[in-house]
Order: sequence, then structure tokens, then C-alpha cells
Amino acid sequence: MDNHLLPDGVWPVMLTPFTEENEIDYAALEELIEWYLDKGVHGLFAVCLSSEMLFLSLEERIALARFVVEKTAGRVPVVASGHNSDDLEEQLTELSAMAKTGVDAVVLVTSRIAGPEDDVEVWKSNLLAIMERLPDVKLGLYECPVPYHRLLTPELLQWCAQTGRFFFLKETSCDLEQIRQKVDAVQGTPLKIYNANGTSYLGSLQAGAHGYSGILTNFHLDLYVWIARRWQQEEERAEQLQTLLGPLHLFEGRHYPVNAKYLLQQEGLKLTLHSRARSSDELKPVHRLEVDQFLKLSRLFRQTFLADR
Repeated sequence: MDNHLLPDGVWPVMLTPFTEENEIDYAALEELIEWYLDKGVHGLFAVCLSSEMLFLSLEERIALARFVVEKTAGRVPVVASGHNSDDLEEQLTELSAMAKTGVDAVVLVTSRIAGPEDDVEVWKSNLLAIMERLPDVKLGLYECPVPYHRLLTPELLQWCAQTGRFFFLKETSCDLEQIRQKVDAVQGTPLKIYNANGTSYLGSLQAGAHGYSGILTNFHLDLYVWIARRWQQEEERAEQLQTLLGPLHLFEGRHYPVNAKYLLQQEGLKLTLHSRARSSDELKPVHRLEVDQFLKLSRLFRQTFLADR
């Protein structure tokens, strides 16, 4: 891999479509990739929690990442995670396989690197073992809430960033002060910070973060792209749009990812509601109505903010 930086901007956390027979639906996945790209994304985060990585075999995770890389065909960079094991040696096997798929960076789940009872020195030692096993691979970090939530302190993030090996952080503190401190900590390194929280998205950009990589990229993606592209030139309008988008962050956990798949169906994509993470039967008529109204709101926002796109 070369040493170019990853781009600032919006990195969707990709969904995985499934057939009614519970297999990955690659035809629907290809259509979904094109939907993301048509909205103007700057990169794709494949094989993450939204991709239902905990419910995919290693073979499926590798095939999924390789397919996304192939179909994206260099139009935007692709990163992927997907080490699900607790045992470090098993994780090294998973990560080594992922590194061979052609992704632009392999993203490490911070809560897989060491257990909840392990201190920072254990975490560092295990990370060094991973880095040694993957000597020529660009790496990222993902403060995934599963299996437990391990946020990185600015000091620990600085230690990681100064190795020069890390290019991507999906930051999940939902705390602008923490984000500011982390931005300061990675100055002068290749590591870029992408906020997972939609409510603090614009504030994090103003604090020096590099973009957004959150669940709502699967709902009204183009509005987040508009902020990424225009917030510095049209500050007042960006503030207005953030004010409108912020409260909708409360919606994202409502039967996700089934609700997102239902919304994408309403947008014309040919994917089923099937999910391995939760039953599509949970999406009752009232929940579908919520999604329908959410989509109407999004379309109103588009008329206001994207008319001159």
C-alpha cells in the first residue's frame, strides 16, 4: 500500500443485504454500493457493526470486503474491520486474511485488542503484536461498543498515531471536548478522526475532526455529504441543517438495521428487510410509519439545502 492519507468527509457504515435464505445478497449489495457512491461519499467502511459483522463467518467477512473493494474499483477508498474473536491469535488470523482483500486500511476494534479488565499496558502490548504481524498494512481504530466500550484517551491515541501506522479512527465518545483533545493529540500524524455521532457532527468538524462515519449515513446520506462539502463556505446554512438533523439522531436505534433497510426500499433499492442481528418482524406498522415520515422530512431538507447541488 502507498502512504497517501485517507480523505476527509463522509464514510458510511455499510449495511449487509441478505436474501430470504439468509445468505449475503451480492446483487443488492452492488446496488447499495452504487447508491452510496451516487450520494458523493468520500470512503466506505465495510465489515463493521452495521454490516452485522458479529453474525458473519470469517469466510463471509472476507468475501464481503473483497466484493466491496472490487465493485468500488478505486472510486473511493474502502476500510474494513471484522475481527470477532476474543483470542488474540485467532484475531491475528482474521486480520491477516482481511489485509489480503485489498482494503485501504484494516480497522482494529479497540475493545477486541484487550479485555475490559486489562490495563493500558496490556492493550499496548497486544496492539504491538498485531502491528508486528501486519507490518506493511495501513491500520485504523474503531471504538466499537461491542463487546464492551473502550474509548481511547487522547494520550493513548497520540501513542498510536505517532507510530505512523494509523490512518482512521471511528470516534464514538459523543463528546466534543474529547474530540477536540483527540484532534490535538494526532496533529502531525496521518491519523484522521471520523465522528460516529450525528448530533455533534458539525461541531466536531469545527473542532478539527475530519468527517462522519455513523449510522445515519444509511438514512439521509447526502445531507451529511452537503455539510462536509459546504460547512466552511456556508456556515450559517450548515448550522441550520445540523439543527434540523441533530434530533433525528434519536431515531437511529429504532430497530436498526431493519429500519434502515426499510427506508432504502422506499428509496427504490431492491434489498430485503432480512437481518441476522434482529427479526424484521420487530418493524411494526407504526415503525414503518415513523420511517415514512423520517423520509418525508429528509426530502424537505433536500429541497432546501440540495437544490443547487
